[in-house]
Amino acid sequence: MTRWWRPELGLAVVVLVLGVLVVVGTLDVSAAASRLGIGPRFFPMLVGGAMVLIGLFYVADVVRGGHGDPEESEDVDAAAPTDWRSVGLVSGIFLAFAALLNVLGWIIGASLLFFGLSVALGAEHKLRAAGIAVVMGVATYLLFVKGLGVTLPGGPLEGVI
Repeated sequence: MTRWWRPELGLAVVVLVLGVLVVVGTLDVSAAASRLGIGPRFFPMLVGGAMVLIGLFYVADVVRGGHGDPEESEDVDAAAPTDWRSVGLVSGIFLAFAALLNVLGWIIGASLLFFGLSVALGAEHKLRAAGIAVVMGVATYLLFVKGLGVTLPGGPLEGVI
């Protein structure tokens, strides 16, 4: 790697590429516009366009020598090594959640996700963490499905709630 490559540039490129992907993916959306003329492509295009714009400005800033400010929080040790075990556990839990979501359904999958993350991040009272995880799984399911009309996979509990 040459000297011009820094982590900030990597993040800037990721933001730019994600913005382009959102805009390109939104071009395939076709549905009638609402009474106000705002269709289902409006907000994704707005967000994607903003990401592209921010990504471009961020890339330009990093190429000109800009860099992120060092952490100045009093409870963070910037010299401490990364806890790769926790990073691996959290990543594995998210990947397992994504892989098993359609099989387990939202309530069971999200409950396992919340419980697994709490344990991986150091929860001491596992029974309490499990109870809170189930409440959060059910609450988010009800909020999205019943409150917002979003379809989430039911899994084995399909039709129960």
